[in-house]
Amino acid sequence: MLSKKDNFLETIHHGKPDRFVKQYEYMTMLVGDPVNFYVRGNRYPGMEPLLDRFGTRILWPAGEQGAIPDPHIKVLHDIEEWKDVVKIPDLLGNCDQEELWGPFLERAAQVDRNDTLLTMFAPTGIFERMHFLMGFEDTLMNVIMEPELLADLAEALGEYRLNGYKLMIKYVHPDAILFHDDWGAKTQPFMKQEQFQEILKKPFTEGYKYVHDQGVIVIHHSDSFNENIVSDMIDMYIDVWQGTLPTNDIAGLIEKYGDRITFQGGLESSIFDGEETTEEQLRAEVRRACFEYGQHGSFIPSITYGGPGCFHPERDAIIDDEIGKCSEEIFGQY
Repeated sequence: MLSKKDNFLETIHHGKPDRFVKQYEYMTMLVGDPVNFYVRGNRYPGMEPLLDRFGTRILWPAGEQGAIPDPHIKVLHDIEEWKDVVKIPDLLGNCDQEELWGPFLERAAQVDRNDTLLTMFAPTGIFERMHFLMGFEDTLMNVIMEPELLADLAEALGEYRLNGYKLMIKYVHPDAILFHDDWGAKTQPFMKQEQFQEILKKPFTEGYKYVHDQGVIVIHHSDSFNENIVSDMIDMYIDVWQGTLPTNDIAGLIEKYGDRITFQGGLESSIFDGEETTEEQLRAEVRRACFEYGQHGSFIPSITYGGPGCFHPERDAIIDDEIGKCSEEIFGQY
């Protein structure tokens, strides 16, 4: 029986996995590294509002699932002024000191990298940073009205993020990095393919190529409808599209692109979030995804959130158990 790590590697390298990967079991994700802490600050449910290094006011009310930018306060009101207004953090000047990384490296040393991939976290991608700065409506309007200026801002943000990747690899050299940037809603992308290519593709490609060339696996989270840009994801060196919603034609995407990218997700979030959902319904949805997509290869059945753990934590064990049962039927191995 392969280790969790090796089974994942066989899956994404289109080899011979001996069972389904159970969601995020292949990774040990460490958060709170110096780069993220410097930019994002200390975030937790019920915290007082804080300003991140870009000047965005961040809220995390008690009882909510995650932090969000204050929708009533914008840093950037006019895209034409972005070079004067947007203050991009200097990661190399503030996070490139060995003493800052010592505590994080102590945690990293505890990870059994023979069994799982030591995975670092790179949230708030280029598109998300744009709407953190100027609001969602203005960002989408600028996609249409000012794509060249938006592309200039995207390139600057891409360079900033690349500096963060360089520091992560210099000090830790993780096995994988989980990147976050949502590029669509549930049933529609935020941009046409040609708009995505004009604004976002180049800076993402430059950053992810660097990571890929260092031997680090690129896992990109976008719990979105993005089937229109999967060919671009492949060009951008993405190894795993994590968060693939079942509103995408996952079976068709695997048939077309499965020899070049792996799809992680496929489970309908509304079922797993529902207060009244029964165990039978949970298991039925897992079974549907495993048999609808899993026999094509290049698929990891998983919730589509940007990290491990359901909103109802007790449901994770049910999901994993049903994935195991499907593995027995398809692979002959739980």
